[in-house]
Amino acid sequence: MTAVPLAVPHRNAILAALAPLAARSTGPIAVSEGVAPDPVPENGLYAVLYVSPGSTSSASLADERTTLSLSFQVTSVGPTAEKALWVADRVREVLAVPLAVDGRVAWRVEEQGGPPVQRDTDLTPPVYYLPVQYRLQSIPA
Repeated sequence: MTAVPLAVPHRNAILAALAPLAARSTGPIAVSEGVAPDPVPENGLYAVLYVSPGSTSSASLADERTTLSLSFQVTSVGPTAEKALWVADRVREVLAVPLAVDGRVAWRVEEQGGPPVQRDTDLTPPVYYLPVQYRLQSIPA
């Protein structure tokens, strides 16, 4: 019997793919999960990851739940609308390659889209943010 796919290794693969954003010499982008980074970087550029638990599906009539489809969102934030879009473009770049999920073979991340850039005036100073939805699917290696 094949092991049931788990969300955590997929989350780890997404975080590993996003990690190089923080080391960019031409504009580091902080990455956090579930909340804004603390402290917010001086340049105001960051991305926040939100991961769903995903859903499994049968690979055969034997009802072995081996395929996982996991939705996630990366919200790109910047001090201007253009900077929020720039962060979203950098996120898109690092997610454009197949992710390495332990013990699994993953499809390329599929971008699902999201709403337009929005301004959050509840923060001081206000920021612009852009949530983009993605889907990651995998099968046993």
